[in-house]
Amino acid sequence: MALTGGCHCGAVRYEIAGEPMHGGQALCHCTDCRRCAGAPMVGWAMYPEDALSVTKGEPREYASSETGQRWFCSTCGTGLFYRNAQNLPGLVDIQASTLDDPDAVPAAAHIQVADRVGWMKDAHGLPEFERFPGGA
Repeated sequence: MALTGGCHCGAVRYEIAGEPMHGGQALCHCTDCRRCAGAPMVGWAMYPEDALSVTKGEPREYASSETGQRWFCSTCGTGLFYRNAQNLPGLVDIQASTLDDPDAVPAAAHIQVADRVGWMKDAHGLPEFERFPGGA
């Protein structure tokens, strides 16, 4: 299976080949992911490094920890990839919401829940609206 994706503005595009490891994406609740994304959690799909091809543009690298590197679009800021040669040698995580078809890699697990924002545990029980509440 080959999937494509990219950043919000379209300056960076990529292709990922094969099946994700661990049966799908992991929803990460760690503090680093939350702060880098400005979101309560981030979905990651893990692949061997050689499965990833950047097909357009050049993502910018940011050392987010002593051993972790994140890649993002330098134009729009979209987070794209994560690598950690020490803890995850030979692997790359793809920020799964940047896939053109994010449903192609369903969530398989929550990880780093020790850092989870407290209210996220029951977020699935909140009211739902197809668009904005009370508006168009």
